[in-house]
Order: sequence, then C-alpha cells, then structure tokens
Amino acid sequence: MTKLSVNLNAVAMLRNRRDIGWPSVTGIARVVLQAGANGITVHPRPDQRHIRDGDVSELAAMIRAEFSEVEYNIEGYPDQRFLKLVEQVKPDQVTFVPDDPDQATSDHGWDIGANEEMLRSAIARMKDSGFRVVLFADADHNAPQQAMDVGADRIELYTGPFAANFGNASGDVLLENLANTAKAAKDVGIGMNAGHDLTLENIPSFLSAVENVAEVSIGHGITADALLMGFAEAVRRYKALLD
Repeated sequence: MTKLSVNLNAVAMLRNRRDIGWPSVTGIARVVLQAGANGITVHPRPDQRHIRDGDVSELAAMIRAEFSEVEYNIEGYPDQRFLKLVEQVKPDQVTFVPDDPDQATSDHGWDIGANEEMLRSAIARMKDSGFRVVLFADADHNAPQQAMDVGADRIELYTGPFAANFGNASGDVLLENLANTAKAAKDVGIGMNAGHDLTLENIPSFLSAVENVAEVSIGHGITADALLMGFAEAVRRYKALLD
C-alpha cells in the first residue's frame, strides 16, 4: 500500500487572501485525516506566503493530540531557519528540497554531488533528532545511491515532468525514467516517496510502472478536486487508488 500525505499549502494560500483566519488549515487537516489520509505535509517558505510558522506548530499539536498514528512531514530548504523550526516542532519526516526562496513551487531535484557537504551535515543533524530524512530527487538512476551516501533514508521522486506530459509519448519516456530510478532505489535499499502534480487521472499509470512507492505527497491536485467534491470525498478517492 502506498500512503497518502495531503499537502495543505494551497489551503493556507487561500486562507492568506483575507485576514480572517479561514479556511482553517488545522480544520482542513482534521477533515482529511478523519477521511483516511495517512499524513499531512507542509512547506513553510521563508516569506510565509502560504504555510506560516504558526501553522506548523498548531498542526503538530493537533496531530499529537488527535491523530497520533499519522505522519507529519515538513518540507523545506535546509537553511538554519528551517532546521531550527523542524527541531522545535519535531515531525516524523523531513523532506529537503532545493528551492530558491523566490520559486513558486518545487521544480527540480537536488544536485546531490554539488551539495554533498551541506546535505550530509543537515541530514546528520536531523537524524540525531530522530527524524526520517528524505531528499527531493529527479528521475536519475544515480540519485538513490548518492542520497544513501549522504545519509538520507528516502528519496522523493519529482513527478512534475511526467504529470505535465501525461498521455503523450514524452510522458511515457519520463515515466520509464521514473521507473528506472525506482529500480535503482530498490537495488541500493533506500526508501522512496513521490510527489508533484499527481492526480486521480495519472496515479494509476504511475503506480503500475513505478514500484515500491512508500508515500505520495499530493496538494494541488487534491485541493482542485476538493473544490468539486469536498476534501473528505477527494481523500477517499485518492486512497482507493493508492490502496
């Protein structure tokens, strides 16, 4: 079974359009967890344009009090600000992404070799605190071994290019590249997550080709579906595919 972690950045972005406090990020988190989601993902960027530091702490408290069995995943660039926030909040999983602060969203995986020293140090610091550490990775058969070499527990496959080309020949090639990366991950023994623009339409093809995906993180797609069917029903439909 592939677990579903719901990314709440889009909910926070909608909330931030008005200074009235709703929709509630923790309230929507409660809805999706009650509907069967296995976890919650947030990405608190430095400008706090969606998830704010206060959301990160409030979600941690709610999950510990009401849903102790689910997983809390915090994404971000591993600068000192981010690492200190994670150490304060104590999530289950930390996902390092190579985002520039001005990026609208994640759009590439790590160049692990070029950032080896920094990643090795940040990963060791997070693992000393007991957190699982994941590196956001492009489809590259070398990435799993490189991630293991710097101490990561898992990689998260960046599925955006495949999703953008789903249904055409380029998408088929990109899917094959993801599958080959997944095989390399299995061969070296590192765990694997996946995420970015996965939807009800493309998940079946993705999971039929890419083996051993422990978890998918889905935000934009599930939020768009929730506008039509509600968050609880959207979670149930994604879970039905993943299960």
